[in-house]
Amino acid sequence: MLTGSDIVNPADWRAVSLDDVYEARERISSLVHRTPMFTSNTLNRMTNTELHLKAEMLQRTGSFKVRGALNAAIQLSDEQKARGIITFSAGNHGQGIAYAARMVGCRALIFMPEGAVPAKVEAIQSYGAETRFVPSMEGILDTIREYQIDHGMTYISPFDHRDIVAGQGTVGLEILEDVPDVETVVVPVGGGGLLAGIALAVKSLRPDVRVVGVEPEGANIVKRSLESGVVEEAHDIRTIADGLAAPAAGELTQAIIAHYVDDVVLVSEDEIVQAMKLILTRTKFLVEPSGAASTAALLSGKCGARTGDSTVSVLSGGNIDEARLAKLLA
Repeated sequence: MLTGSDIVNPADWRAVSLDDVYEARERISSLVHRTPMFTSNTLNRMTNTELHLKAEMLQRTGSFKVRGALNAAIQLSDEQKARGIITFSAGNHGQGIAYAARMVGCRALIFMPEGAVPAKVEAIQSYGAETRFVPSMEGILDTIREYQIDHGMTYISPFDHRDIVAGQGTVGLEILEDVPDVETVVVPVGGGGLLAGIALAVKSLRPDVRVVGVEPEGANIVKRSLESGVVEEAHDIRTIADGLAAPAAGELTQAIIAHYVDDVVLVSEDEIVQAMKLILTRTKFLVEPSGAASTAALLSGKCGARTGDSTVSVLSGGNIDEARLAKLLA
């Protein structure tokens, strides 16, 4: 497991349990897809592993985020629903929250960076949520807190929330059911909700499985927080993987990741783009940069997977607009 000094004011890694993940699956199963697992002989050869691709870009709203969002929204009280929910997002969590709010019948307000992908903004608005814009992800938490206090809305973090982590953990249950001999699971990391949830589920049932998180070099808040022992805030975020550009790490997610996850590695922008291209050409799946990060780490050999290992790469999302796609693939 990862080691380091204690996180300042840490949440307890036991705050979310395997039972919470199973209960989340019961709540959301009729409202989400059980996404398929695919293989590619070419990617097997290029990673020197028996690689399985968990296709979360085929999930409702185009990413895994809807799992946690629904799990959280379904449990809101009538009073909380009446006041509405508030969050921030580069796009995928916002779409998940917007969809979940529509399902439970409440208002949702999403704060987004001004440079957010237009297709993601349009999707959020199409589900009926409101959007407000700030210059960047940096400092967005202060804006959220001020608005939340003034309007009495319920804040649902994109990652640092028990119900979000438990909902994302349902991906881990499906991985173990579909690839029972898996030896290494590789997961993209933004704020850490998906990594925390998958690691909790996988390690609770199969402690021998290696779980590795992957961050962009220019948005490495989770790795920096693990190394410093402090829940860090991000500065000078620079990455094409907007879904992995969290403004800060989370106390709960960091505690869970520190306890369960074996390693967090970094990939370059070029490695992400090359992985996107290979996934598209070899599997015909369109993933956004965030969704390609885990495969990029496997292709670059950074995950520590052994030759011939049974591996799973989580393709976390596929929400990208035409203009950005054309630029990246040029």
